[in-house]
Amino acid sequence: MYWKKRFSRENPNMELEEKIAELHVIHKDFGYRRMLGELRKEGYLVNKKRVQRIMQKLSLQVTSFTRKSRKYSSYKG
Repeated sequence: MYWKKRFSRENPNMELEEKIAELHVIHKDFGYRRMLGELRKEGYLVNKKRVQRIMQKLSLQVTSFTRKSRKYSSYKG
């Protein structure tokens, strides 16, 4: 079966995951966009979707920049 064969395969993103974790220790408030900029400064040619996927996998998503929602008020117009 296809999924069983993939267990023995090594992770191709291991070096990138380690680098992102290392940068996250230094820059705690960096989201995937700013992390992508830092990686590109250091010479990594990587896609933003890959960086976002890795950060979600390692649970490094930033929660300090969440949007606030309010209840609807007809008086505000």
